[in-house]
Amino acid sequence: MTSKLRLSVLDQSVARAGRPHDESIRHTVALAELCESLGYHRFWLSEHHALPTLVGTAPEVLMAAVAARTQRIRIGSAGVMLPHYSPFKVAEQFRVLDALAPGRIDLGVGRAPGSDQRTAALLNPDLQSSANFPQQVMELQAWVRGEELPPGHPGHGISALPMHDTAPQLWMLGSSGYGAQLAAHLGMPYAFAHFITDGEGCDSALDLYRSAFRPGLIDRPQATVCLAALVAETDEEAWHQFKSRERARVDRRTGRFGPLLPPEQASREYTAPERAEAEQLRRRAIVGSASTVRGRLLALAEELSLDEIVVVTWTWDPAAQRRSYELLAEAFGLVGF
Repeated sequence: MTSKLRLSVLDQSVARAGRPHDESIRHTVALAELCESLGYHRFWLSEHHALPTLVGTAPEVLMAAVAARTQRIRIGSAGVMLPHYSPFKVAEQFRVLDALAPGRIDLGVGRAPGSDQRTAALLNPDLQSSANFPQQVMELQAWVRGEELPPGHPGHGISALPMHDTAPQLWMLGSSGYGAQLAAHLGMPYAFAHFITDGEGCDSALDLYRSAFRPGLIDRPQATVCLAALVAETDEEAWHQFKSRERARVDRRTGRFGPLLPPEQASREYTAPERAEAEQLRRRAIVGSASTVRGRLLALAEELSLDEIVVVTWTWDPAAQRRSYELLAEAFGLVGF
């Protein structure tokens, strides 16, 4: 870990009970502006489909809106679920984004569907397409970087336009050893989805990535983790706001999906297994005052040898989410634009 930990943001455009979906999308763009002003390094956007809790379905479209409203912060997808799409079309989209925000675009790709199997089939009827993921990534890499595909390949001689002096930076996203191993093999930066696994498997995935890494897109390993954290003025207030995410996570385990509830409405009687799930979630959660969360993040960065962490924050109240990022930026001494 370097002496100064860089902080970045992942936003998923969370649906909030009693609030329209379009408000969540507009809030994401406004949050990107705020995070740039606070000094965050990157602002990443996720891709999910037909999931009532998350309405960020098209990160490439949101990225264009964010690019038009910011000047410095890096903007990225975390990520494009590549098996749904043509790598050539994704390359075109992100080369256009790079033309709008030169040198500021991150293209994170993942293999997971980001949806259920029925929805995945609507995006791409070939449900075995994920088996071609490594090939897709290599094709995408060539088109994004303006490199020639080999003779005999259907894309030989075809370029993804527009071409200019800069290009998007590819990232591999994952929550298991598969993505870590592929990122290492292709020499790509790697981001582990800590917030999905609650950290389980994170250290082993990073170890695998670093030990197997060979130079490719980059010369040396570059890793980060995307983790959930929530900051408020006091530990008590932060845990109050956390009730919304706790309820959503417990409900999700039992197949119940819906918009994020206000913390005052999020409590209900849990079954014994649900209660155990909630207690485990609370033990692992990074929640509290700015000093509490700062200490947890620094310790984790030291443990995992990280110089950057990407923070995702869920709250029902958009103002509470904004305040969380403000307090975290202040605690780490970030310098805004």
